[in-house]
Amino acid sequence: MNTMNETLDALPDSARRVALLLQERGHTKPIVMLAETGKTSAEAAAGLGCSVAQIAKSILFRRKKDDAPVLVIASGVNRVDEKKVAERVGELARADAKFVREKTGYAIGGVCPIGHATPPLTLIDEDLLALDSLWAAAGHPHAVFNLTPLELVALTGAPVADVALRETA
Repeated sequence: MNTMNETLDALPDSARRVALLLQERGHTKPIVMLAETGKTSAEAAAGLGCSVAQIAKSILFRRKKDDAPVLVIASGVNRVDEKKVAERVGELARADAKFVREKTGYAIGGVCPIGHATPPLTLIDEDLLALDSLWAAAGHPHAVFNLTPLELVALTGAPVADVALRETA
């Protein structure tokens, strides 16, 4: 049987940092390393055997007025409606890979909901609250962790909002 330290030592540095942060916050579920990348919601869901909706994807934007990071944690099946997010936090711009790495400390595809270099303004997709179980990135494109929607809200302290793009007929 692996000890907790042996398990942590096997993780990439960024995922180990997330595991320790989760431990500090009382989250007891382990980090899971996917054999294939979890860079997209569909890839992560396939690797986990769950629905794409259960992937809590982290999407980072840059707020135009002050370059503040804005993190939207959305259901894997939803596209984020940037207008809805902008109404809550201000005008948005795209965040390139350099901005994501600088502001979060994580590479694209591994952005965790917590433990950012610069604490972001965060919104949680209200559609996630209808699910029993979620999977979120754990600091590395192959690393994920399981949690409930209420645990996500508690870990981030973020408000729940309607952020999904709804197609109108």
